[in-house]
Amino acid sequence: MDSRSHTPVTAALRLCLHALLTGLLALVAVRAVGEGAPHAGAVVALTLVTAGVYGAGALAGRPGPAGAGVRAGAGLRAGAGARAGAEAPAASVRQRASMRPGTRAAALWLAALCALWLGLLVLSPDALWVAFPLYFLQLHLLPTRWGVPAVVVTAAAAITSFVVHRQEIAPGAFIGPLLGAAVAIATVLGYDALFRESERRRELIVELVATRAELAEAERTAGTLAERERLAREIHDTLAQGLSSIQLLLRAAERTLPGDAPAAAHVRAAREAAQANLAEARSFVRALTPPDLEHGSLAAALERLCAQTTGPDLTVRFAVSGTPVELPTPYEVALLRTAQSALANTVRHARAGRAEITLSFMDTSVALDVVDDGQGFEPSGAPVAERGDGGFGLPAMRSRAATLGGTLSVESAPGQGTALAVTLPLAGSRRSQERAA
Repeated sequence: MDSRSHTPVTAALRLCLHALLTGLLALVAVRAVGEGAPHAGAVVALTLVTAGVYGAGALAGRPGPAGAGVRAGAGLRAGAGARAGAEAPAASVRQRASMRPGTRAAALWLAALCALWLGLLVLSPDALWVAFPLYFLQLHLLPTRWGVPAVVVTAAAAITSFVVHRQEIAPGAFIGPLLGAAVAIATVLGYDALFRESERRRELIVELVATRAELAEAERTAGTLAERERLAREIHDTLAQGLSSIQLLLRAAERTLPGDAPAAAHVRAAREAAQANLAEARSFVRALTPPDLEHGSLAAALERLCAQTTGPDLTVRFAVSGTPVELPTPYEVALLRTAQSALANTVRHARAGRAEITLSFMDTSVALDVVDDGQGFEPSGAPVAERGDGGFGLPAMRSRAATLGGTLSVESAPGQGTALAVTLPLAGSRRSQERAA
């Protein structure tokens, strides 16, 4: 029996089949003895042999207790008989698995049962009723292309036996076996169709559960990164900026005080404490930056992004223009996130064959250009929320750039590709310097 027969419902059906075959064989033997048939002894003997062969096959196909072989093998591994202990359960599993449908052992067992049944048909007309459980065995153990013909041959043998023994042709002799064969075929094929549909649904459910788990993990990761970035911005814009201002004010106060003023030492101590805390706040900001920026510069992170971005026939290149300078962490995060979002839009919507990211360092600003040769779009008609997965669209990129005193521009037209540029000031005004501190 295959794994399907180990469920509670099919296990009950299997027990019913065992009871049906056993009961019909007992009926054949009892009627042969009770009616004083000429070959009653041979019928009883052949019935017992058939029951024994069927019982042996049923026991060989029964699933063994779960984990018994593993426990036995594990218990023997500590001694010299480990190999024998491991091989014995394996041999038992192979023996039980040999009676599975479609195997050579199952076919031989079924052939032996059918041969014994044919012998009973010759000796007793009552043996034709055993054909009904044989139908289900044939359809279960043989492939469909062989099972259905086997059922037809079995029905023909049962009809022939009835005609030969009764010496008459009655409608019931044909209707009974043929109707039983039709019911068996419809039942087994219907069950197989339901089982295949159930397996497909089970696989879909497993895939759905796995996908939901992956999605949940991705959402948790994205949420963690977003929270880290938010905390980094909050610390930079509030605590770090406040400590920087306090340090500047204390430095100015220290310069205005005479060197022998009693308060000079306290002002110096306060300035040094503010400076130390500012360094600690900046270390927090660095620790909360995206992982892509933890082990390298912005240029290296952008180059890795280009190498990792893939799409149908898409080639992404990266270039650096000008002399690289160290950028504040908020600048690096903003430029990296903008590049990631722009490339994601290129892969999903542009159908481009080539894309290029250029990081340009100029005297008073740093710029990031993302250009592709895709199908383009009308910037004035771009929706407010370009993506339904909660990612960054053009409004989010523009807002991020504006927060740092920069600008974002988009040039595109249907069929002419897209060019996106983000420009952030480096030293254009005192306000930009304070934001980048």
